[in-house]
Amino acid sequence: MRQKLLSEGAKELSYEIREIVKKANILQKEGVDITWENIGDPIQKHAKVPAWVKEIVQRLAADDLSYGYCDSKGDPKTREFLAARTNAKGGAQITSDDILFFNGLGDAISTLYHYLDTTSRIIGPSPAYSTHSSAEAAHANHQPLTYKLDPDNHWYPDMEDMRKKVQYNPNVVGILLINPDNPTGMVYPKEILDQIVELAKEFGLILISDEIYHQITYNGARAYALSEIIDDVPGIAMKGISKELPWPGARCGWIECYNRDKSKDFDELCNALDDAKMIEVCSTTLPQMAIPEILGDARFDEYRQNLNEHIGWRSSFIADTLSEVPELIINKTYGAFYNTIVFKEGVLKPDQELQIDNPAAKAKVEEWVKDVPLDFRFVYYLLGATGICVVPISSFCSDLLGFRVTLLEEDEEMLKRTFRQIRDSVREYLDS
Repeated sequence: MRQKLLSEGAKELSYEIREIVKKANILQKEGVDITWENIGDPIQKHAKVPAWVKEIVQRLAADDLSYGYCDSKGDPKTREFLAARTNAKGGAQITSDDILFFNGLGDAISTLYHYLDTTSRIIGPSPAYSTHSSAEAAHANHQPLTYKLDPDNHWYPDMEDMRKKVQYNPNVVGILLINPDNPTGMVYPKEILDQIVELAKEFGLILISDEIYHQITYNGARAYALSEIIDDVPGIAMKGISKELPWPGARCGWIECYNRDKSKDFDELCNALDDAKMIEVCSTTLPQMAIPEILGDARFDEYRQNLNEHIGWRSSFIADTLSEVPELIINKTYGAFYNTIVFKEGVLKPDQELQIDNPAAKAKVEEWVKDVPLDFRFVYYLLGATGICVVPISSFCSDLLGFRVTLLEEDEEMLKRTFRQIRDSVREYLDS
């Protein structure tokens, strides 16, 4: 080619949550039955959308307005509804003009990082959620910059590690929170959030909080919204309906910008995001129109609470079942619908394996495990031997070795079989 086509940052784009699907599909063609534990899609895991939600969507689909463009920033009535909902929590106050809609949070994340200066870095948690870490790394043409979440301390952030990385890296302009966290299921305690706010004040940083799982908490936990604790620090909360309703296929998310008047640079960034959406014209109309009717319905809170109780039960069952393996580090989860299981240091070896009865699947797995991290090796053998598809934790920008599972399976007997099989497979693998 006359000139180089691909940016250096493009090499940082990776999404093992989906990449593992390619290998699972190959094995599926070889006759392996796959149990999908790789991605947080409640619908795929047998969640049933309530009839009353469907009725709202069906009625709106009959309205001609739902087929047209909406306001570039998002449907005005929906933004007013969401602003009032946030303001009712206290803390930072916003107007509808501080809200901007995107086609899912993936769109919001990639757009935000795209318009940051290439020398400006956002430090995020590790294990990292791939959409954030890949987009941040791609914009900076460098590996992701992360602070550690500690599996030996409930997955809470290592505040000393965070402080040092902020203090000694002047390119850091912001701190990312995913609260509740994906992939660990941790919910940030308020005292830690307060420390992070003080750190942001000290170094003149913005805060970004991915709150896609905000209403998915259980086992007595409460997730504090960024707006409640941010004080006068500039910040952005990222929200959506893909997990809480759940309606992942709607691809409907939004951001809320707080304290724009406290920083000229931050206000210019928010204006650039508004302008970027104007170039695209707008985001999908119908899901936006449905938000006030669904979230404002008296039945929604009861529906969400019931789902959360079920997820909490699954969380406890999974933690109790896998805790029977002493070589694993298990934390009970309190939010979102994932658990990250870590192998204790030194228990994984490069010659461990599981028996794979399907000859074609065995040949594929033996090909895939050459020169891969040790948790990838386990994940591939688990996939070939049992058909259970999980995601290796080292793919989440982490030096830990383990795997992520979901807490989504609605079929209780299937859930029990799956995680007992994982428990037994870990034992067999470590003993091989």
